[in-house]
Amino acid sequence: MTLALYMDHHVPRTITVGLRLREVDVITSLEDGTNELDDPALLERATALGRVLFTQDDDLLAEASRRQKAGIPFEGVIYAHQLYVSIGSCIDDLEIIAKTSEMGELRNLVVYLPL
Repeated sequence: MTLALYMDHHVPRTITVGLRLREVDVITSLEDGTNELDDPALLERATALGRVLFTQDDDLLAEASRRQKAGIPFEGVIYAHQLYVSIGSCIDDLEIIAKTSEMGELRNLVVYLPL
């Protein structure tokens, strides 16, 4: 089974639309009604759904690091800095990751874009 993504509310809609046009399984925190959750709860929700969280929020990196150190499992985080990775690069790299990775493969890991 290919990797499913969960988009943080900081992610531009154009990235989500671009991924859907490429048939990547993606839902957004807004669609899920979790766009007001704090970072720990948002990462927990993505994990509960079996989805890797894509974010452009530095604070979520701190939460992922905290969980790694404490041994608290999470499905995975993919991070791209808002100023240094273009929307097109995000779409391309996320498509590659989603279509070439299996569920569970990124568990407890943080992946940085660009690849």
